[in-house]
Amino acid sequence: MIIAQQKRHENMAEYLLYLWQVEDIIRACRLDLEVIEQTVIARYDVDEQKRAEIRDWYESLVKMMKLEHVEQSGHLQICKNVLIRLNDLHRQLLASDKYPEYGADYYRTLPFIVELRAREGKETPTDELETCFNALYGVLLLRLQGKEVTHDTQVAIAQISHFLGLLSAFYKKDEDEEPLFE
Repeated sequence: MIIAQQKRHENMAEYLLYLWQVEDIIRACRLDLEVIEQTVIARYDVDEQKRAEIRDWYESLVKMMKLEHVEQSGHLQICKNVLIRLNDLHRQLLASDKYPEYGADYYRTLPFIVELRAREGKETPTDELETCFNALYGVLLLRLQGKEVTHDTQVAIAQISHFLGLLSAFYKKDEDEEPLFE
């Protein structure tokens, strides 16, 4: 909860990836709040009031995961909503003449997106941003497992990270400072 709040304010891409990680942690704990309490919440060095807030946050996520039937896989609607908002901004930025640096970065990233989507082999490929997030999250999981990440993958991930970082910066500016589009 503490980290989620911080990431939500600072960087929407990191926030979304963090929420995906929390979903997987909850699944690893079998959606059991007592296990979450022992393995996750107990590690926070906070007072009892803050600990109760964190527990309530995890409890609400567990309830949402059950209600939305994402106990085994998939993502919460709150995650989907973040992706929808980022996609909306992405399309606006691409269509605008005001932000050519965004379009240029997107076109530098596009070959990696195309390659990743081809590897998915899905009849209906995921959208471009979700493909980027899936790639970042997949590499995060590989690193957590201590597995090697190839040089080519590192190059692709560096560009995708840069691109999503730029999108997140535009998102923050649009939400916190001044609307990018009237």
